[in-house]
Amino acid sequence: MSTATHGSDNAAAKLKLAVGAIGVVFGDIGTSPLYAFRETFASHHGAPGIEVDPGHIHGVLSLVFWSMMIVVTFKYVLTIMKADNRGEGGSLALLALLNRKTDNVALTAVLVLLGVFATSLFYGDSMITPAISVLSATEGLQYIVPGFGPYIVPVAVAILFGLFAIQARGTDNVGKLFGPVMLAYFFTLAALGLFHLQAYPQIVLQTINPVNALNFFLTDGWRAFVALGSVVLAVTGAEALYADMGHFGRKPIGVSWLTFVLPALMLNYMGQGAFVLSLSSAEAAEVIKDPFFLMIPDLVRIPVIVLALLATIIASQAVISGAFSLTQQAIQLGFMPRMVIKHTSASAAGQIYIPAINWGLMVMVILLVLFFRSSSNLAAAYGIAVTGAMFIDTLLLAAVLITLWKWPLWKALPLVAAFIVVDVAYFGANLIKVPQGGWVPLVIGFIIFALLTTWSRGRKLMRASMAEVGLPLDIFAKSAHNSSKRVPGTAIFMNSGSSGTPSALLHNMKHNKVLHERVVVLTVLIADVPFVGEDARIETANLGEGFYRVVLHYGFMEETNVPAALKDVEICGGKFDMMHTSFFLSRQTLLASDKPGMAIWRERLFSWMMRNAATPMVFFHLPTNRVVELGSQLEI
Repeated sequence: MSTATHGSDNAAAKLKLAVGAIGVVFGDIGTSPLYAFRETFASHHGAPGIEVDPGHIHGVLSLVFWSMMIVVTFKYVLTIMKADNRGEGGSLALLALLNRKTDNVALTAVLVLLGVFATSLFYGDSMITPAISVLSATEGLQYIVPGFGPYIVPVAVAILFGLFAIQARGTDNVGKLFGPVMLAYFFTLAALGLFHLQAYPQIVLQTINPVNALNFFLTDGWRAFVALGSVVLAVTGAEALYADMGHFGRKPIGVSWLTFVLPALMLNYMGQGAFVLSLSSAEAAEVIKDPFFLMIPDLVRIPVIVLALLATIIASQAVISGAFSLTQQAIQLGFMPRMVIKHTSASAAGQIYIPAINWGLMVMVILLVLFFRSSSNLAAAYGIAVTGAMFIDTLLLAAVLITLWKWPLWKALPLVAAFIVVDVAYFGANLIKVPQGGWVPLVIGFIIFALLTTWSRGRKLMRASMAEVGLPLDIFAKSAHNSSKRVPGTAIFMNSGSSGTPSALLHNMKHNKVLHERVVVLTVLIADVPFVGEDARIETANLGEGFYRVVLHYGFMEETNVPAALKDVEICGGKFDMMHTSFFLSRQTLLASDKPGMAIWRERLFSWMMRNAATPMVFFHLPTNRVVELGSQLEI
C-alpha cells in the first residue's frame, strides 16, 4: 500500500471518529443554547435581572466566548486531555495514573479523596443533565401546540422513562444515528445564528472583545458575579470531552471542537444576542425569556424544535452511558461493590448496561423533573456539581504537571493559578444557588462520596482481618495433602488476595475433609491501567501436591470473564474442563465491632453494601451449576 493511500485511510478514520465524537461527546454542551443565554438575564437570588441593552448583551456574550476559550479550549482540549491513562480519560482514570506514578503516601491519599469526590459530583450532574435538557426542549413544544403548557412535565417524564427503558437493548443501533442527528443539530444552530447576525453583524467583534466582559463586572459588580452562575451553563459538559477521550481519541475530539462545535455554538449565541438587539425594548424584554425558540423562523419552527428535542435525548443518552462506564471503572478500582454488568454489543467492549445504575438514575431524574417542574427552576440546581468537578480536575492537573510531567514550578503555577481563579469564580457564583436548589447535587454528591469511601475503606479492613487469620498456602498444601482424601476433578477457590489460603478452602477441608486432585487458588487483580495485554493476563505458580496459584490481571475498563481466561490455560496440570471443575466462593458475614478502623454506622453501611452486592458468580461469569459458596463470620 502506498504512503498516500495509507494517509488517506488514516485521515478517513480520524474524520469518522470526529463525526462520532460530535454525536456523543458534545451533546451536553450542545444543548446549552436552549437555556444558558436566557438564564443569564433572569433575576436570581434576590439580584434583579440584567437590563436587555447592547452593553449587557455584549458583556454576557463576551463572558460566554471567553469561558469557552479558557475552560473548554485551553484547559480541557489543549491541556488536561494530554494527561491520559493509556488513552483513557476522566477523573478515575487520571487518579489511577497518579496512584501508579506517585510514591508520596500523603499526597496519594489526598488525590484519592479528590478523585472520588469528583466522581461523586459526576453522578449528581448525570441526574440533572437529562432532566434539564429534555425539559427545556419539551417546553419548546408549546410554540408548536397552543395550550401545551400543562402537558410539558408529563411529556418530559414519558420521554425520560422511555429513554431509560430502552437502555437494556443497548445503544449500538441508536448510536449510529447520534452523529448524523447531532451534525444536523449543530448545522441548524449555526444557520439560525447566521440568519439573525445579518441584522447586527458588529456583535461578532463585540463578543470576542474581552473588554466588554470586564466592563460588565466594573459596571454591575454583584449582578455580574451572580450572572456567572448562569454563564457557566454554556460550558457544562466540558468534562465529558475528557471522560470520553478513550472512545474517540484526543485529536478527533479537539478537531471536532475547534473546527465545528465551537463555531456553531458561538454563532448561535451571537445570533440570539443579535435577534434580541434587533427588537424594540418592550419586545426584547419578552423575547429574552426564551430567545432560542423565539428566534426560529415560523417556516422551520416545527422541524427545528423536534430536532432540538432529539438532541436533548441524545445528550441524555451520552450522560447515561458515561455513568455506566464510570461505574464499571469504580467497581474495578475498588470504590463500589460488584454490580450486574451486561454487555450490549458483541463488537464494542465499551457498550455496557448496568441495571441498578439505570433504574436508580431514572428514579432520581424523574423526581427532579416533578420537583422543579421547569428548566429555569432546574437551572438553579445545575452548575454546582459541574464547577466542583472542574475545580477538582484542575487540582489533579497540578499534580500531573509537577509529579508526572516534572514541570518547574515557575512554569506550572501560573497556568494552574489561572485555571483556579476561573474555577473558583464559577464555583463561588454557583454556591449562591444552594438555597434555590444547588443543595440537591451537593447532597447527592456527599451521599455517594460516603458510599464510595466506606466501601473502599471497608474492603481494606476486611482484607486485613482475613490476612490476620490466614495461613500461607504452601504450608497448607503440604499439611492437607498428608491428612485428606483426594477426589477426582478440579476445584478452583476464589481468593481476594494474592497470598494466603482462602477461607472457603479452609472451611471445605474442615467440614468435608476431602480435596480435589487439582486445587487452584485463583485471584483476580485489577491494574491501574485501562487494559492489560494478553501476554500479561495470566500468572501461575505450581505449589506441588496438586496445588496451583493463578492470578488473572485485568485493566479497569475490561470485563472479568474467568472461564474465558482459563479456557486456554494448560500449565496448571492440563486444560480446564468446566464440566469437571467446581468453583468455591467465600461469603463473609460482617459483624460490626468496636475495633478501630471505621465508625459503627460506616461498618453497618459497609455490611449492607456487601449483602446487596452482585454475587461473584455473576460478576466473574462463573457457570451457575458449578459454584459452591461457603460462608463465615468476620469482624472488621
